[in-house]
Amino acid sequence: MAIDETPFSSGSSETSRGMFCLRLRLWLQPASQVWAASRQNVHKLASLQKATMMPPRKLQGILYPFTDLEAYLDRSVDTTHFQLFHPSVEDMVQSEKLFSSSPSHKIDYYISAERMDHVPVLQQPEVCFIGRSNVGKSSLIRALFALTPEVEVRVSKTPGHTKKMNFFRVGKAFTVVDMPGYGHRAPKDFVDMVEPYLYTRKNLVRTFLLVDGSVGLQKADLIALEMCEDIKHPYVMLVTKIDKCGHGTLLTNLMNLQDVVKTQTSSCFPQPFLLSSLQFRGIHLLRCFICHLTGSIRLTNTCHT
Repeated sequence: MAIDETPFSSGSSETSRGMFCLRLRLWLQPASQVWAASRQNVHKLASLQKATMMPPRKLQGILYPFTDLEAYLDRSVDTTHFQLFHPSVEDMVQSEKLFSSSPSHKIDYYISAERMDHVPVLQQPEVCFIGRSNVGKSSLIRALFALTPEVEVRVSKTPGHTKKMNFFRVGKAFTVVDMPGYGHRAPKDFVDMVEPYLYTRKNLVRTFLLVDGSVGLQKADLIALEMCEDIKHPYVMLVTKIDKCGHGTLLTNLMNLQDVVKTQTSSCFPQPFLLSSLQFRGIHLLRCFICHLTGSIRLTNTCHT
């Protein structure tokens, strides 16, 4: 791994960022009515319209977080696998609409379940989130639903707060499932609760495995990764809390994770997604990925998923 502590810079890249920001604003103008009824207490970066008020370079880093890290890597490092899914601005605009509730597209908490016989039978595609306790799973889901603040996603400073499988319906498009955390203070019946779901849920299109970017892969994460590999169902690595450490630490942890994905997995999507629920970095990208996986939007860009 080659890390350069001094980021590269060029006048052309600054011009490109300016054009990117202008293009984003132009695309949002025709659809401005979508956000006209935006609610109070919504984070200023939750919507693309408000995010465009930021400087171009910062906006680029929010929508595509890896671009901030790329500047600290030696030019010889192959970054292809970090940008396999690189949707257009138009794609992100379309996905944002699906994460905005309306009378004809209701987003709500649906039900909680402790066992598979309590899990509702749903037809729409489903995605689920698993990770260590206190990895930021509930905070991430709350950020995804930030445009619909009436949807209650409980977030606690106490690890192991989520004790049940919580189902959130996004209209008739898809369902998001928040799973109990594993590791410290995990529910005693975690395995009995989660493994049957992952093995048998027919409408599950993708599992998202969260890893804390500030500490890297832990032993419990590797066990969860092995479980996902045994199930042989497609899953994706999400790197959370990227705002909690410096570029050097994050890059080291990211490259170690990428080595594991490359050498020890066959069902994992090669690209890890970098996320900060606090700064909303990568949230728009993840929304777009979920909408794409569930068939809710058709991408204008060619992406490998």
